[in-house]
Amino acid sequence: MPPPQEDQPVILSDAGIRARIDSGAIRLDPYDPALVQPASIDFRLHQDILVFNNYTCEAIDPYAVPEDLHSKVTITDENPLTLHPGDFVLASSMERLTVPVDLVARCEGKSSLGRLGLAVHVTAGYVDPGWSDGHITLELANVSRLPIKLWAGMRIGQFAFETLDQPAERPYGHPALGSKYQGQSGPVASRYSGNARPTALVG
Repeated sequence: MPPPQEDQPVILSDAGIRARIDSGAIRLDPYDPALVQPASIDFRLHQDILVFNNYTCEAIDPYAVPEDLHSKVTITDENPLTLHPGDFVLASSMERLTVPVDLVARCEGKSSLGRLGLAVHVTAGYVDPGWSDGHITLELANVSRLPIKLWAGMRIGQFAFETLDQPAERPYGHPALGSKYQGQSGPVASRYSGNARPTALVG
């Protein structure tokens, strides 16, 4: 099979990931070479978790999210978080990630955890080109019928990297985009309320 042309998008192999990290194009902090997989790199669970205070409001309005919607819980070696069936929390990668303007990163769950009923991201499994020095927020959900324990530092997911046909003209963080999460630290709650509320269509 002929090799892909230079402008043809490809998923980085283990060698490609290591080369990009060694050159500084991809940055992970902390970086453990042992976490590199055949076409991805594992990431670990940060100790801070945002749990939903379900008793504080009867509904969530994306344009007016209540300030007390979440509480922060810090898990330790002695006190893991027990995620009960149907529970949903916001967590984050232990690693801070930087993605160059000619790559996108995909956040995927670990198969072994998926087989236990743990969903690592509900929808947001995509990291834009130009993402710089931030933890990746995870949307963890327990879809099984048994509680699942979450431990700080456990391998929770993996990043896969795909090349673009050309570098992004307006990467994440560009002034024209209104990027909301650049450089975020730990799990970060939704900032959707920063968007303008749509006007109802008439006629």
